[in-house]
Amino acid sequence: MTLYTATIAVSVLLFIAIGSYAGRKVKNIDDYFVAGRRAPTLLIVGTLVASVFSTSIFLGEAGFTYDGQLGPYLLLPGIAVTGYIYGALFFGTFLRRSRAPTVADFFGQRFASHRVQQVAGITIVLGLGGYLLVVTQGAAILISDLTDISYTTAVIIAWLSYTGFTLYSGSRGVIITDTLMFLLFAVATIAFVAYLLDGFGGFQHTIEELTRQNVKRDLTAWHGTIGEGTEWPTAMDFLIWLVIIDLAWSIVYAVSPWQSSRHLMAKNEHVVLRAAMYACFAVIFMQILIYGAGGFINLAKYDIDPSETVMLWAAQNLVPPILGALLLAGIVAAALSSASTFLSLVGFSVSNDLASHKGPIRLGTTRGIMGAVSVTVLVLSFYLPPNVFWIMLFIGTVFASSWGPVGFMSIWSKRITAAGAYWGMIVGLLANVIPAGLDYFGVIDLPSYFEPALLGTAASFLTICLVSRRHYPSAAEQEYLAALHTTPPEDRDPRKTRVTLVAPALLVLYGLTMPFALLHFYVTPYQRGSGTLLAGGTLNWSEAEPWIALGPAALFIPLGMIAGYTIWKRYQPEA
Repeated sequence: MTLYTATIAVSVLLFIAIGSYAGRKVKNIDDYFVAGRRAPTLLIVGTLVASVFSTSIFLGEAGFTYDGQLGPYLLLPGIAVTGYIYGALFFGTFLRRSRAPTVADFFGQRFASHRVQQVAGITIVLGLGGYLLVVTQGAAILISDLTDISYTTAVIIAWLSYTGFTLYSGSRGVIITDTLMFLLFAVATIAFVAYLLDGFGGFQHTIEELTRQNVKRDLTAWHGTIGEGTEWPTAMDFLIWLVIIDLAWSIVYAVSPWQSSRHLMAKNEHVVLRAAMYACFAVIFMQILIYGAGGFINLAKYDIDPSETVMLWAAQNLVPPILGALLLAGIVAAALSSASTFLSLVGFSVSNDLASHKGPIRLGTTRGIMGAVSVTVLVLSFYLPPNVFWIMLFIGTVFASSWGPVGFMSIWSKRITAAGAYWGMIVGLLANVIPAGLDYFGVIDLPSYFEPALLGTAASFLTICLVSRRHYPSAAEQEYLAALHTTPPEDRDPRKTRVTLVAPALLVLYGLTMPFALLHFYVTPYQRGSGTLLAGGTLNWSEAEPWIALGPAALFIPLGMIAGYTIWKRYQPEA
């Protein structure tokens, strides 16, 4: 057994043991579904980040930046992560007030309609079931790549690893193991990237050399590699695609079940808000490290094939064995954390949302259903071909179009009806899935501005508006909405509010400082390497890169101010 295999095995066994121990404290459905609604900020941050990070970022997205998209993935501001902030402010806190066991159950309560709950549950089963399949296959690819075992055996090992504790402990075990897994892959990634940069001569020298050597066409430019041989004929095509994808993913971070459901476990609304904003910082930081590492590795080797294995190759060839082993264990942990979240949510939805219940849900029944879901994913993993990056983009954005308009309108619209919500979810799903499938299989060729996520979101919103015009919300719906907009007295606490306001202040600080960091550490060495830096080392502002570096200020300063004002106003003690 190699050091890599042993390290991964030990870490996985440790997570299984901890998750299983946490399961001993599960006494009822509330413990199993929402961890007793007592989770503090650290655990919510840990599960938010761990559930969104999986093999898709360490394999698929790192491979994407390695192939040619380093520049845009580091320079363009983090549009997607803003969903954490506005999602918590304008959806997540209200979701927690509902005290629903699942997000689909919340929709059922909000619209006094079990069929709305059912259609939401179906999207969870299809979407997160597909996502669970992707991360299971990603973990299997990783395990088989590091050992001599076959892909089939690796699938079984990956499946047993997350099923072992999720089935028994539910959400209580998931959020604890998620947080530990997050800490593992975060520390391992930081150490890994620091070692790489030290070997390459530092961040600035790395950017300058990648630009000067022109290892891959426009690798470090703001638009990355475009043109012949890529999906994007021009820089504008790429920009439109990336902005639409980021906007779709920001909605995913805001309302998707594997993110917003974490808010149901929070101890109070202040935990929801703090955790969301700190998760925003954690995701930005981790993305910079992982995307950067993917591109930086071109200096050591520019022809790794397939590119999805770039981080695996670097872990085994560019850093000391123990550091590489820790990184690989962290990547496996990222996969398992997402898998455990997806399995728990799909299992909860099948048991709670799809069927009509005449009595309380039994804990044993829910565990049995979750086991059946897990076995189904295992079987499909053997027969469907893995495609980590593109399938991840496709499945994730389904929730932007199907859930996004319904989610926010369920809180902020007095006109949306149960029928509007029902058909909005269905049309949003189909208007995304059908064109995306046709485009993926080459039947049609959609331009960047007809991204399926955008088509689905627009179709969902229009459907909600048209269908809701024919009906009027029932008295039960109106009363429920009014109750949602009543701030709990226990959260109108000046001390809690002061602590919570630190987070939006940090958003403003980030917006003020990040542009200077990008200009100094990225744009200056880029222009030096490309020969466009002016005499005396002055930045050339006729190029696009310096202006794009100002993006974080334009995005996060206003967002931080809006968040701060909303929190201050919402949680003032009543007169």
